[in-house]
Amino acid sequence: MARAMATLRFSVAEADAGARLDRALAAREEIASRAVAERLLGRGAVRVDGVVLPKSHRLAAGSTVEVDLPREPAGLRPEPVTVRLAHEDEHLLVVEKPAGLVVHPGAGTRGGTLAGQLLTLGARGGEDPERPGIVHRLDRDTSGLLLVARSEEAHAALQQAIRAREVERRYLTLVRGHPRSRTGRIDAPIGRDRRDPTRRSLDTDEPRAAVTWFELRKTLPEHALLDVRLETGRTHQIRVHLAAIDLPVAGDTQYGVKGDLGLERQFLHAYHLRLRHPVTGEELDLESPLPPDLDAALADARRAGRAR
Repeated sequence: MARAMATLRFSVAEADAGARLDRALAAREEIASRAVAERLLGRGAVRVDGVVLPKSHRLAAGSTVEVDLPREPAGLRPEPVTVRLAHEDEHLLVVEKPAGLVVHPGAGTRGGTLAGQLLTLGARGGEDPERPGIVHRLDRDTSGLLLVARSEEAHAALQQAIRAREVERRYLTLVRGHPRSRTGRIDAPIGRDRRDPTRRSLDTDEPRAAVTWFELRKTLPEHALLDVRLETGRTHQIRVHLAAIDLPVAGDTQYGVKGDLGLERQFLHAYHLRLRHPVTGEELDLESPLPPDLDAALADARRAGRAR
């Protein structure tokens, strides 16, 4: 029996014009690696404006790319709920995502996702049935608050609020080094790295506007605890921006200091979410405490250097 297929379809943005087809595919969250992109191209599962083209093809703005992705016949399945809810009403949810939990299915990841739990919780909204109600995302190894819709109307309103920058998202991050000022604004366009499409970088052929604000919370012997606010929401934005100003995130295996303070993931926690409810207009102001692994690393950072 043939395996069911899902079709990924997207239009090439102006910022992506000129990108190689294989690199553009590898940078998509649904594909996520050069190896998977190569396999899809090799079996003719990728079409640009209806035509199968070589991996070196340079994309033009406005072109339509279609990719046949293998999918389990049953699609997304409800899964037992293990996440804690910071807020719940008939229109929306705010969940506390733990580190290590993938938000939605992708290449090589079918079960054990947050999306399966959200299905159980009645999340709804959006065009992709495998991302029910999801209006923004957190990386697999970033913990904290995630906003989810429970209806098409709430989903559309929340997406519009995020585009209008009416949803305040704050993060706590521990970086190695000390900032030169107590507050700062990083305005540096980022995009797919020229050499590695799985990374984001300032060294890119496809820059997209990105702005990050930070405020110093605490100076430690070798580290600093920062309160970070996103003005835009690019992939890996905080980690890339802080590394660019020589403040790499502790524990970050891609852009920061791998294994710093014994961390097995980046010290990045979405601790604060503030917005107006999309239906009632009530102001929601929610916070999430640091999880145990980050709390322990922060305690170690306080002690660092004292024995010297």
